[in-house]
Amino acid sequence: MSNETKQYGRFGRLYHGLTTINFVGRKKVWFTISTVIIVLGIGSLSVRGFNLGIDFRGGSSFEILAPHTSVASMTTAVTNAGLINPTVTKLGADTYQVTADLNGLSTSKQASVTNSVIAAMAKVAGVNQTQVSTSTIGPSWGSGVTSKALQALIVFFIAVGLYISFRFEMKMAVAAFVAMLHDLLVVVGVYSLLNFQITPDTVIAVLTILGYSLYDTVVVFDRVRDNSSGILNTGDVSYGDMVNLSMNQTLARSINTSLVAILPVLSVLVVGAYILGATTLKTYGLALFIGLLSGAYSSIFIASPLLAVMKEREPRFRDLKAKVALREKRNLTAAGVARASATGEVLPAGAPLSASAHRGVIAARARKQKRR
Repeated sequence: MSNETKQYGRFGRLYHGLTTINFVGRKKVWFTISTVIIVLGIGSLSVRGFNLGIDFRGGSSFEILAPHTSVASMTTAVTNAGLINPTVTKLGADTYQVTADLNGLSTSKQASVTNSVIAAMAKVAGVNQTQVSTSTIGPSWGSGVTSKALQALIVFFIAVGLYISFRFEMKMAVAAFVAMLHDLLVVVGVYSLLNFQITPDTVIAVLTILGYSLYDTVVVFDRVRDNSSGILNTGDVSYGDMVNLSMNQTLARSINTSLVAILPVLSVLVVGAYILGATTLKTYGLALFIGLLSGAYSSIFIASPLLAVMKEREPRFRDLKAKVALREKRNLTAAGVARASATGEVLPAGAPLSASAHRGVIAARARKQKRR
């Protein structure tokens, strides 16, 4: 067990930014995990598409207060009344909402089916037909909502790209953009795989989680920028190693930020939607929960490793990486390894540096920065 582990413990080292996790070195693992999830989601989209709510596809909605029935009973009743593929949702403790697309029927047929559904729902609930409230959304209105949702996403992405490019640099903007696109694809893929209904609440939740993902990514990029003007200029570490150091230094903050955001959303889902029956929170909460998990993952395992990959293709950092790799291939005496790991000693430019000593230097410098 290292002296650092004895002194701080594993959680203490995480809190003080003294971990030495090789995020960039394992980038293929992180990228493969994301690729598998996204490909599955895209495959589901191509086969079954989205389960769009009536706000997007248009349709008719029926609501009734029915304390002594169930979703199964209500579904059976409205199906027998003539609805095809109805969606029955329990809103709160006793209110039921039935939605279905009647836009393909003739006007007379729509009126006939609507009257039959109202009668069936009233019968199941044991109330007068006047207690059933109805509303209809035309296909053109639903198309307009879809168009506005797409416009909101496009404007958001453009604004983020301009902001990151202005504050940092273009490659960081590209990495942040890819991370947000990753989160978007994960959310829509999971919704398609599990056949969750997409509502306007879902769109609002997606915009919220993209903003959260950007915030977490910017925190890491801030540290990367600071370290670029310090540690990187010594020529002892590659750009990827510097990114690793930056991520380890901000790891505790990223985890805490994610937990603070995810735990309340999880409470809303479990307590509000499933225990108290407020299913209106379900679509919003599900999108937030899935997106926050994806956002935390992408800011740590996608954005920064991708930035390192792009930067190390630049001639300066490519040459620096080659020099560091050549130095790591040489052997260093056990005493030299121990001294470099314990003190963070900067070895002469021509001195060999093993991989273990190299990590020791990075960790030691992190300790020194923390003490300052």
